[in-house]
Amino acid sequence: MAVPKAELATCLAAVGEFLEKRRPPAEYRHQVDMRVDITGSDVVIVSMRPGFKDKTKMVDHPIAKVKWNNTQKVWQLYWMRADLQWHAYPNLPQTNSIRTALAEVDLDPAGCFFG
Repeated sequence: MAVPKAELATCLAAVGEFLEKRRPPAEYRHQVDMRVDITGSDVVIVSMRPGFKDKTKMVDHPIAKVKWNNTQKVWQLYWMRADLQWHAYPNLPQTNSIRTALAEVDLDPAGCFFG
């Protein structure tokens, strides 16, 4: 199920603030950039870098996923491990606020998102 309209406005504002803080300066965005994809109930933070073989094409590297759980009315935070699978983030498995989840990604105390 998609993020409910009541949560969507807060979600978009929080994502915008996160990107404003974390994106590199404009002059470096051809080397590395970030975006957030919102699809259904998933909010995925993606890092983009030039490809190894073809430097003209940007390659996506998912960093974190925050998923809306409509049954429990909470956001669940995931990180992508080396096996390229999403795993529940143990330090903050769920929260009532997407801002809290994005703040945890930004702080990255366990080094799961940005190393």
